[in-house]
Amino acid sequence: MLRIGSIVLGVSDVPRAAAFWMEALGYVPREEAEDDWVVLVPVEGHGPQLALGLSRTPVQEHPRIHLDLYAGDAADQAAEVERLVSLGARRVDWDLYPDDADFVVLADPEGNRFCVIDTSYG
Repeated sequence: MLRIGSIVLGVSDVPRAAAFWMEALGYVPREEAEDDWVVLVPVEGHGPQLALGLSRTPVQEHPRIHLDLYAGDAADQAAEVERLVSLGARRVDWDLYPDDADFVVLADPEGNRFCVIDTSYG
């Protein structure tokens, strides 16, 4: 049986991306980071790994794959969005928001899009 080992994001600056995602998720490097690759793991040891690899391809405006980060409710979502923005994320003026969106689209310092989801919604 297969299982997901790592979620991989292409980035143009591995140390900068690693610093953001470690602070955002409370992750640490699995082993010493290289200039072009690092695998981040949860401090407590359980959960998906996030690998960051050097990439020269441009960021997609409407990526086919992205991360969904879960927040407990609307207040938690708002607080997490503000925390992530303070770490260097930016809000994305997303043209595909439905009227009743339970998600907020952000971009990490590299421009990779991700969502913060209010899991109490609906």
